[in-house]
Amino acid sequence: MNRFLFYLIIAATMIIASCETSEKISPSFEWSQLSAVPDKVGFAGSFAGISNDHLIVAGGSQFPEGTRPWSGGVKTWNDKILALTSDGKGWKEIGRLPRAMGYGISLNWKDGFLLIGGANQTEHFGEVYFIRYQNDQLFVDTLMSLPHSLANSCGTIINNIVYVAGGLSSPVASSAEHVFWALDLNRPREQQQWKTLPSWPGEARMLGVAGQINGEFYLLSGTSLYIPEGDSLVHRRYLQDGFVFNPDKGWRKIKALPHPVVAAPSPAYTNANQQLFIFGGDDGSRAEQNAVLKDQHPGFRTEIMMYDARKDKWTIAGAVFTDQQPDPENSPGASTWAPVTTPLVVWDKQIIIPQGEARPGVRTNRVLAAHPQ
Repeated sequence: MNRFLFYLIIAATMIIASCETSEKISPSFEWSQLSAVPDKVGFAGSFAGISNDHLIVAGGSQFPEGTRPWSGGVKTWNDKILALTSDGKGWKEIGRLPRAMGYGISLNWKDGFLLIGGANQTEHFGEVYFIRYQNDQLFVDTLMSLPHSLANSCGTIINNIVYVAGGLSSPVASSAEHVFWALDLNRPREQQQWKTLPSWPGEARMLGVAGQINGEFYLLSGTSLYIPEGDSLVHRRYLQDGFVFNPDKGWRKIKALPHPVVAAPSPAYTNANQQLFIFGGDDGSRAEQNAVLKDQHPGFRTEIMMYDARKDKWTIAGAVFTDQQPDPENSPGASTWAPVTTPLVVWDKQIIIPQGEARPGVRTNRVLAAHPQ
């Protein structure tokens, strides 16, 4: 064999091997914890965002320390707004929400973040607020309200257009919403109106995960509600499907997720390679056992799901950091969990997952931080 040809074949083989290796490499995350929110229990359903180098959390709900819903515990609602500076010196209370509430959408925008919809024990809301914190002053502005009240929905902002999908219209609703709305923040404030867009070609849902890749809106998983024949109670159907909305072409369906990721931190994280990541979530496998498991519930999924739009493929890209300490049944606050029903925000190139629900009826006050490697 010609020596030149021999070396050419060797070089080509090495290049192919290198390409195959790079295809198998998944992004990794280095985990740490920021200062815990100054509440022994913590809150689920809080709003969260970044404003002028401060991490801000607001609202949410909890069962008071030592109580559970199955032992007579009564859910309480929070209106406090807390801020943490980037130097990590600690949290401080900077104001109050217009009302105690949670379970709305939180979306970073410009130098603050939007609070969209939400709920308390007796009603759902449609107001939209913009929170900004600057020079030790809190500013709460009001934007155009949603067409109707909504909680447990998901959304994101793409090119200064807010997208909102699904949710519940009231605490007693027996079915989820099939709404898909958009608000163009590029327009002058007096011209901004919510626009009703065509809904996705799948079941109505709540607690889905929103995301974006290359200017397209992603709606992933979630749960529908239904009342079985002969029953009077509302049940959940945990969903694995996913849909993408292109403003010019409409909706299309993508490959189903390996398992449901209901109430996973949302919106999902998208990296510079336009890969989308979902951190944990509830797969519903123990949903019917919650009342039996009670404090024996092991918590929710920990996998990090990565979606590659070029291949329409889901893969596992690591796990959310957890650290289970002795006696998690009676002392859940000592452990670190993969939480659900909490926003995901990006702060100084770190993915922040603040507080949330550690397991049914149990909150966490911990603030997880993941730095993409």
